[in-house]
Amino acid sequence: MRLSMSERQPAHALEEVAQKWRALAERRRAYFLELYRSGRWRHYYSEEQFLARMRETIWLSERWAEIAPTRAAESVPERSQPVADLSSRSAA
Repeated sequence: MRLSMSERQPAHALEEVAQKWRALAERRRAYFLELYRSGRWRHYYSEEQFLARMRETIWLSERWAEIAPTRAAESVPERSQPVADLSSRSAA
């Protein structure tokens, strides 16, 4: 049995939506990494709060990469960089 083009669109549309959520998760991860590198996180979070948010952000980004892999990434698994211990950095 052959499917018509209209019957195939929902799967494509779902893939497109998943890719958008993945991109959003990656942008959020990049934002938190920039907060960490710049030290601006101290203006918004306690160390404990920031570490919890950073871990959650990394987990979500990795999970969306599993749910919606890009064509090139399907053959190469993504690895995350560990979050450094913030307590070892001096307070600004």
